[in-house]
Amino acid sequence: MSPTRVGVIGAGIAGPVLAMFLKQKGYDPVLYERLDAPSDQGLGIALQANGTAVLSKIPGLLDAIGGHTIDEFFFYSALPEDAGLLGASEHPRRLREATGHPLMTVRRPLMHQRVIDFARTRGVPVVFGHNLEALEQHDDGVTVAFANGVKETFSFVVGCDGLHSKTRVCLFGEMSADYTGVTHCGGVSPTPEFWKGKRAPADIYGNGVYMIVAPMGDGVTAWAINSREPEAKEDWRSIGEDATEDFKKNSQFVNWPYGAGELVTTSMKVVKYGIYDRQELKSWHKGRVLLVGDAAHPTSPHLGQGANQAYEDVNLLMELLEKHNPAAGPPSTPTLEAVFTELERTRIPRTSEMVKKARMQGEMRTVAGVEACVRRNAMIRDMCSDPEKMKARFGA
Repeated sequence: MSPTRVGVIGAGIAGPVLAMFLKQKGYDPVLYERLDAPSDQGLGIALQANGTAVLSKIPGLLDAIGGHTIDEFFFYSALPEDAGLLGASEHPRRLREATGHPLMTVRRPLMHQRVIDFARTRGVPVVFGHNLEALEQHDDGVTVAFANGVKETFSFVVGCDGLHSKTRVCLFGEMSADYTGVTHCGGVSPTPEFWKGKRAPADIYGNGVYMIVAPMGDGVTAWAINSREPEAKEDWRSIGEDATEDFKKNSQFVNWPYGAGELVTTSMKVVKYGIYDRQELKSWHKGRVLLVGDAAHPTSPHLGQGANQAYEDVNLLMELLEKHNPAAGPPSTPTLEAVFTELERTRIPRTSEMVKKARMQGEMRTVAGVEACVRRNAMIRDMCSDPEKMKARFGA
């Protein structure tokens, strides 16, 4: 009997990982991506312990990703009325020692390329230039139609196609994304002297704004400034050469301490986009089609848990397929209903909590007004003194 064919839509951060797990369990996954090549968009990504715990189940994958292990996290204030080091935490190191799973940073485009390359070495077909257009469900399968006229039929389909998921649109119709009121402006720069030799990202807080600094381990550091501004499109693209040069010379951040100003002035490019999330879905599936990751529960980045929550989805999905369909044969619709419903029962409360916590963290870090900022700084100092409260910063 031929292996059970599974369509995986979206070759971003989660899709290739899901496809590799399916391949390991005896399925025949095919990975489709609407773009013509791996994306070079995005800055850095944080793989937290809950995410690396999942990735470690694919032998050799973490080594192939080649991330930069994080030991500490620093918190600074650039607010003139209350400047200085607010505190530090060894939470990443303690978590790694307790679980065996590290917190790692890696440049997003590099990780994207590396997971796709590794999936191919594991025998996963990766098909670019295929933009999902429609899904037609049958009693024992799903026919996927792409905009280029190609049609393929699978036993079941999993949508891993992110915030702008076409799989979600096919299942539930168009849904507007909600602007959180915060923009994300960032870049990748040579690591300043202040941060050389450190395995420690940092939050740097100002008035109505905060900056995250994350060494990537290959001589560069990714940075991102989050501030309350009018809505900006979520497209992750460069703001343009002239606007970049103006930002690098004239923005308020040029004179920020702790290496922050140097990061801004030496950035190789500057991207800017709005941060969005969407209304909570009550169900992530319909029939033989399931959503995971940002396609199901997009979140703002303030906990650094987006990719890691997607990996938790993938891990539980594989456990439930093993439970309900151990032979990896073509599952019946009732079998898939049992798998998908059990997945939602566990994962929807968890991811809903993460989305809310991420938005709350973004609101807290970008408070405006000196008095409010001083109170925020006091909260950060208190958090740094309490390991239990520190868990909220990392979402796990």
